[in-house]
Amino acid sequence: MDQIVHKFVDVKGVKLHIAEVGNESSPVVVFVHGFPEIWYTWRHQMMAVAEAGFRAISLDSRGYGLSDPPPDTEKFGFSDIVDDLIAILDSLGIDKIFIVAKDSGARPAYLFTLRYPARVTGVISLGIPHTPFGPPRFLTELPEGFYINRWREPGRAEADFGRFDAKTVVRNIYILFSRYEIPIATENQEIMDIVEPTTPLPPWFTEEDLSAYGTLYQKSGFLNPLKVPYRSIEEEYDIEDPVIKNPMLLVVGEKDYFLKFPGMEDFIKSGMVKHFASDLEVEYVPEGSHFVQEQFPDKVNPLIIGFLHKHC
Repeated sequence: MDQIVHKFVDVKGVKLHIAEVGNESSPVVVFVHGFPEIWYTWRHQMMAVAEAGFRAISLDSRGYGLSDPPPDTEKFGFSDIVDDLIAILDSLGIDKIFIVAKDSGARPAYLFTLRYPARVTGVISLGIPHTPFGPPRFLTELPEGFYINRWREPGRAEADFGRFDAKTVVRNIYILFSRYEIPIATENQEIMDIVEPTTPLPPWFTEEDLSAYGTLYQKSGFLNPLKVPYRSIEEEYDIEDPVIKNPMLLVVGEKDYFLKFPGMEDFIKSGMVKHFASDLEVEYVPEGSHFVQEQFPDKVNPLIIGFLHKHC
């Protein structure tokens, strides 16, 4: 971790934080996080790919971590993260990359690949397949207390989260998202209240890790992270051909609650997923949770590095 260098890139007046490690002349691997994450979520993978001969770059998306917030939260969307990625690469003089993403970071990674296919050697997603763009089924098929429905409601999550410090909010979400059940609150319950205060952290997530997250979310707050992803799900894109033709690897934790979203497990296991990613490999990690890359880096890292070497 001491070898990781931290920099800021200015994108139209917005300072974006990146962390990087590895030789500048090596093939580049860019990591894109989801929620409730920051650049730090990729710490195990960054060191592993650097040791394997690659240059690892992990960013804090705008509005997250050490990066500046967007000038106008209401106009902030997934497309801004795509624009930020291309601006960072151009600023650093990087022509082509592997892109690795998880959770809500997968959508900007897929959009980037579809818009700039010649600049992507390969795509790796943890847990989230490439699906057709448009309103997802889960918004209507899961109950009102479904966490995404709650967090899409203006002011609801702000009031829920506001009862706690940032560290406690991240703690509760990590506990919830590490389970094999979709977080759904009852009618008179808020999402934060699903977690009992005495519930321990997952064994692979330390108090030191929690402090790293808590400190940066204390700085950034949760308004922009709620806007992207949850309040931008129905964002529209001008994409003529939604099929990713670049080499792609999907790594799925077998105990990821996302598999319980309506139709998701069947979409992957039936092979329908390959209709939208024509050169796709799928690997499963037994007992892997939503945070499989932090839970089992010893299993995930070889899958990533094997894909990188195969397509380098």
